[in-house]
Amino acid sequence: MKPGELQYLTTGQLAQRTGMTTRTLRYYDKIGLLKPAKYNDASFRLYSKEDVARLQKIQMLKYIGLSLSEISQIILNDTAPERDLRSSLKMQKDIIQHKIAHMLYVSKTIEEALNMVDEQGKEVDWEGLALIIQTIHKEKDWSEQYHNAFRLQARIQLYDQFSWNKIGWHRWFFEQLGSSPGLKILELGCGDAALWRRNADLIPETWSITLTDLSPGMLEEAKMSLGAHSGRFKLLIADAQAIPYHDNEFDIVIANHMLYHVLDIDRAVSEMHRILKPGGCLYTSTMSKSHLQEIEQLTQAFDPHIQVLDPVMERYHLDNGREMLQDYFTEIEQARFEDYMKINDEQPLIQYITSTPMNARKVLVGAKLEQFTTYLRDKIAEKGSLYITKDSGFFRAKKRYEDKEKYL
Repeated sequence: MKPGELQYLTTGQLAQRTGMTTRTLRYYDKIGLLKPAKYNDASFRLYSKEDVARLQKIQMLKYIGLSLSEISQIILNDTAPERDLRSSLKMQKDIIQHKIAHMLYVSKTIEEALNMVDEQGKEVDWEGLALIIQTIHKEKDWSEQYHNAFRLQARIQLYDQFSWNKIGWHRWFFEQLGSSPGLKILELGCGDAALWRRNADLIPETWSITLTDLSPGMLEEAKMSLGAHSGRFKLLIADAQAIPYHDNEFDIVIANHMLYHVLDIDRAVSEMHRILKPGGCLYTSTMSKSHLQEIEQLTQAFDPHIQVLDPVMERYHLDNGREMLQDYFTEIEQARFEDYMKINDEQPLIQYITSTPMNARKVLVGAKLEQFTTYLRDKIAEKGSLYITKDSGFFRAKKRYEDKEKYL
């Protein structure tokens, strides 16, 4: 073996180190799932460290139940380089934890059925068996789960790596809530509970916090995300357009980057006003229309058909939000989070661009992706870095006794 090839492993060496069979490795090569980095003079396959990282990812995806066809799509579509091993492993860990949580849920359901048999001295009835089947069928689409985790990680990675303001949005926003004792707080559309997970060390013990989401799956993720802290929170499925609580019940209601997704925003604002105590505050965050606009402009200059930013955000933003709140609240303040990004690496930016729900991830594949990568690399070389506007903030709307009641 030549000196320059010492960093590579042959098929036999890779099989020996990983416990895989040479037959499997050759098959992965044949179907294009794991191509060797190069061949030596004797036409032996030679695998690099990045190839080993890819093989590890393949085996993990097999472990959670994906088919080779699904794995192939993931491997081909991932724009993240395999050298970013830490991010890859962290995402894999998150997926495995979701899988464990689901399996524990199924196990608990079966345990309850067993207890029923023991207590009643008879077989489980139709309803009990149907419940077990329903629970098993709640198994997630792990391929889509992996894609979602990848997309979320891509956004977080870009913000964490290149944002000027190192306080971070979640810490800053949480600090705006204050620290008064004994508050009763409701968050609508809590997602994975990132606001609370990232500020677990700051939450006053006397706060009573309810987290809601329209999606049962998101509430499951929120509970798992909070881990040992989850016992501090009440989790509930709820629609912001019909909040299942009495009038004048909460000191604080939070709608963090979610109101633009609500079908009837006016009705949701009415509901949030209704459940607030007089003197209570609504905190509803969003972005301005200039938020990340340079990313959209940069991408469309390359190909005007590519879309990156979701236009749904235009339904409720920092420029029209006050107008949408003032039918119910007379005391409204706006606060902005000062931040921007200077990006000097094209890969995290590409990962972000292909993580949004628009068409960029479908267009930027194969040769087109290679061309776009070169395009961004040249732009960065030309300017030193790419300046990206970040313009997020929130409205604090206080409920006053004389505020107009307009329940729907």
